Amino acid sequence: MQRHLRRFLLALLVGVAVYGAFVAYTGHRAIGGSLASFRWSAFAAALGLATLNYVLRWLKWEYYLGRLEVRHVPKLDSALVFLSGFVLTITPGKVGEVFKSAVLAETHGVPVARTAPIVVAERLTDVIGVIALIVVGSVGFQGGLGWAAAGTACVVAGMTVIVWRAPGEWLIARLERRSGRAAALAPRLREAFDSMRILASPAALLYPTLLSVLGWGGEGLALALLLEGFGTPSPIPLAMFFYATATLAGAIVPVPGGLGVAEAMIQEQLVRLGGVPAAPATAAMILIRFATLWWAVIVGFAALGVLRVRFPHLLRGSPEAPTPA
Repeated sequence: MQRHLRRFLLALLVGVAVYGAFVAYTGHRAIGGSLASFRWSAFAAALGLATLNYVLRWLKWEYYLGRLEVRHVPKLDSALVFLSGFVLTITPGKVGEVFKSAVLAETHGVPVARTAPIVVAERLTDVIGVIALIVVGSVGFQGGLGWAAAGTACVVAGMTVIVWRAPGEWLIARLERRSGRAAALAPRLREAFDSMRILASPAALLYPTLLSVLGWGGEGLALALLLEGFGTPSPIPLAMFFYATATLAGAIVPVPGGLGVAEAMIQEQLVRLGGVPAAPATAAMILIRFATLWWAVIVGFAALGVLRVRFPHLLRGSPEAPTPA
């Protein structure tokens, strides 16, 4: 836990530096003036829409647990475990959210190898949902379809790796012929591959992808509401396009939480393509990132705190942890 806390503090410092650089570049007086006239009810609405996205993503988590026949976890514990993964939201590609699989293993004895592929399935359906938003927002917008094509290529590549059994079977067979740690890893890797094929089958993609479109679309709407709060309204499809392309870029570039990448894209697109003045564009960028990225981290730490009260052995390596289900 101490290691995770250090990573969080490091990412927090990076975030402060990134936002400080934007404020210095734009001018703190200009941004202060924009915030002085800002309608803060818009920020409250943005937080609400971000929270709604978390609820929709939890429904995906529940759906995936059901597909893997993990049905003995109470709904409250499931929600807390899912939200605890937000502690490591600020990791490249959010891969740190596999932390929730480790938490589920310690609290309810579900093997990590069984549920860790859920993170991959979540990211896959998130990318599909974000690309759908980009396509909608790019209608009649020059350059937008290029991002959609790039994201589609990533989805196709990911689906190929998941569905094509030969490479995975070859790797597992190689490990099984070895001795020591490599041989011990083979059964868990096989379990992970089997889970991944269940979660990423075409029949299992429709419902989670729809939830992704609704959830990420809500956060794009939050950006539109923030711009409205600054008195610089932008068409909702365009705001969704800006947010979706920044989210996709932040996920592709291997930096913690997309820090620096997503912020730069949101601010640049608002100014150059949306015609929003630099000061409110920078302020809106900072607020949307607080309402989505940093709010998620706060929620994650709160959920983890509740879990540690309910399960005192959590993250302490206690032998009293539940046996695998």
